[in-house]
Amino acid sequence: MLTVISPAKTLDLDPVDAEASAPRFADETDNLVRTARRQGISGLQSLMSISEKLARLNRDRFRDFDIAQSKPAIFAFAGDTYTGLDATTLSADALRQAQGHLRILSGLYGLLRPLDAIRPYRLEMGARLPTRRGRDLYAFWGDALAEALNADAAAAGTETLVNCASREYFAAADRPSLRLRVVTPTFLEDRPGGPKIVSFQAKRARGAMARFLLENRLSDPDDLRGFEAGGYRWQADRSTPDAPVFLRAAEAA
Repeated sequence: MLTVISPAKTLDLDPVDAEASAPRFADETDNLVRTARRQGISGLQSLMSISEKLARLNRDRFRDFDIAQSKPAIFAFAGDTYTGLDATTLSADALRQAQGHLRILSGLYGLLRPLDAIRPYRLEMGARLPTRRGRDLYAFWGDALAEALNADAAAAGTETLVNCASREYFAAADRPSLRLRVVTPTFLEDRPGGPKIVSFQAKRARGAMARFLLENRLSDPDDLRGFEAGGYRWQADRSTPDAPVFLRAAEAA
């Protein structure tokens, strides 16, 4: 199966000893970088709803983008999903599996393989950055990401996509042109008022699920039921074939 996850705002820029591949949407990325450079500090602050300090940092990142040090995406992103994925402890075999079966959706890079080299940036998929293709990044990427996922799934020998990305990011790929079965797991925590999604825990669980898929080379969606990382257990009564639900006790945090 092919798995997709979201990127992270937090980055780990320390160098790693890993062979990197080249992102496939280089022209599109260059186009977006040039567009972002024209926004200036105030424009970036408004675009991303961030502080002036962060806007200045990202103005500098876009300004110096062409000369910045790059790093494989799976090691560069450092948010909750990547805590769950824990890429630095993946075996060489699991990393090879990831290159063929794991994809990272990105506002700036479109669709990344784990070892694709990226430079420091921040540009959420939901940003309303106007380009000649439309008013936001969903319009900019159009059907390109769905078509790339179709091709990557065919190369991996699968017709199933496990969606471990956020709604914001998966919306860029979830189009009529996506010709794959989509399986989207949900991760809940048992609380006094009833089961609920706890955001940072659910993000970690998505990363851990991606790792589970890679390490076990899963090809049957039913095998997702065996996921138990972080104290989660599959809930038969809450699940459907394309929407498996996992629950854990609050004290398992």
